[in-house]
Amino acid sequence: MAETAQTLEALGALKPATPEAPKYVQKLDAKGRAYATGKRKNAVARVWIKPGAGKITVNTRPVEVFFARPVLRMLIQQPLVATNRNGQFDVVCSVSGGGLSGQAGAVRHGLSKALTYFEPDLRTVLKRGGFLTRDPRVVERKKYGRAKARRSFQFSKR
Repeated sequence: MAETAQTLEALGALKPATPEAPKYVQKLDAKGRAYATGKRKNAVARVWIKPGAGKITVNTRPVEVFFARPVLRMLIQQPLVATNRNGQFDVVCSVSGGGLSGQAGAVRHGLSKALTYFEPDLRTVLKRGGFLTRDPRVVERKKYGRAKARRSFQFSKR
């Protein structure tokens, strides 16, 4: 049975130690790459990073070809810029589903997670920037008796 404390000092000695913050360890595969999956809307991106010259490849094409809009390329670069690792990692992605905007968000999410697996110390910077949070907003499903999710059919008195 548990011990009973007779004094306040003995009560303090019985109190369990405060739990420490979890220690994050580096997760690499046999080729020295970090892998993570990123998601946004209906898009899913599989991202591998390894130390290199900063080349980003999406679906076997350069990022400038796959994401032609500069805003989408800037969105992908955000985690690297926030952690001052721009040009230090080669990024290889395969992305599917959704549109270009969702795919860029999925690559950003996957790249952020892969950076934390490669360098666990970067987790606080990426977490503070909001890059590790999966955006839960998805398209609402269509309902029966409606034109879209909430839009009704046009009403006519006649």
